[in-house]
Amino acid sequence: MLESLRIVGTQVFILFILIMLGFFGGKKKMISKEGVRSINEIMLYFVTPCVIINAFQREYDPALLHSLLLSILAAVISHVVCYAAGFLFIHDKDEAAKRTKRFAIAYSNCGFMALPLLDAILGSEGVFYGAGYLTIFNILVWSYGQYMIGKGKEGFEIKKAFLNPGVIASIIGFIFFVTSFTLPTLVIEPIKYMSALNTPVPMLIIGYTISSFALKEQLRIKNEIVTLALRLVICPMVLLGILYLIGFRGTLLIASMISASAPVAAISTMFSIKYDGDVRLASKMVAVSSLFSILTMTLIVGFTRYIA
Repeated sequence: MLESLRIVGTQVFILFILIMLGFFGGKKKMISKEGVRSINEIMLYFVTPCVIINAFQREYDPALLHSLLLSILAAVISHVVCYAAGFLFIHDKDEAAKRTKRFAIAYSNCGFMALPLLDAILGSEGVFYGAGYLTIFNILVWSYGQYMIGKGKEGFEIKKAFLNPGVIASIIGFIFFVTSFTLPTLVIEPIKYMSALNTPVPMLIIGYTISSFALKEQLRIKNEIVTLALRLVICPMVLLGILYLIGFRGTLLIASMISASAPVAAISTMFSIKYDGDVRLASKMVAVSSLFSILTMTLIVGFTRYIA
């Protein structure tokens, strides 16, 4: 158990150092809000799709396909558990705050925070399973997710659920995988270079987000304790129990838990801005959950690795 915690903790601490670089860059005004917004677009439209496609560049294996489908099942179960928890335990009188908190519980930062950790701990196989989880996340967050936080202002935009970079890259990557199609060197090498940005750049963005709040304000979390507990500890542990009981083990179980135990998805802030939600609360939830996840992810993933 202690060895598992040491291995996971070491990787999380490495990410923490990168987060601190972003934190100091934000405090010293070396990183601006506009710069982060542009970097976020680059991550969304270039880096993350490259990571997914690169993860699927492997020879077709029926056993791997079976495990990929199981990772998708784990993602579905995870989101159902989180949806249920939000509706059961979050009942704020402030409608915007209620929607923001329920969204924060439902959607983890399974791209920016989980993929780097998957790569560091499990390598390309972990990223492969993470891509399955991320596909379900993208479908749900761009359909029911924006409906949830926007209070139905634009309905379920089904087209956006499937026509977004993450899902498109997953479909392309999946086709490459099942056909054992290997991209030529002139194409795959640039994709690998872009994929390499997926570890440091998101950590800088998270660090900048944390720097935008005074420490005193970040620690003032009385009204967010239930939301944070559900997002970072309770829902992941419930999911761990379910997955363990239905037979998940090894790399697949660890990969699923890394994705599920990640902090609040950064996209919650973007949706709050778009739909006149509680932008300040959304930003705070992303920042504070990212900070606390350094401890919670170490413990949960370390424990999962021990029992897997």
